[in-house]
Amino acid sequence: MIKSELIQIVAVRNPHLYHRDVERIVETILDEITTTLEDGGRVELRGFGIFSVRHRASRSGRNPRNGRKVAVDEKWVPFFKAGKDVQDRLNTEQNCLIAPSLSSRG
Repeated sequence: MIKSELIQIVAVRNPHLYHRDVERIVETILDEITTTLEDGGRVELRGFGIFSVRHRASRSGRNPRNGRKVAVDEKWVPFFKAGKDVQDRLNTEQNCLIAPSLSSRG
């Protein structure tokens, strides 16, 4: 799913809202999550999951094309931990039967 699809779903489920208002709402939510992570905070959406930022120290890596060592700079990376409700929905018997076809996509 991409952002425009999410906006469309929210708009269809809430016909009393104008499409431009739904766009603004989705954009605001995503901006607030990003801003909080940018400031080093975490965002907890109960039942869905937790967005946070983790530090990756600098390290030595390898260039996959030529095998030479390269220095990889330290960086901050976004991290998401799925909540129990999401994990339970993903691990139902029905979804476990679908999972092999999902893993072949990519």
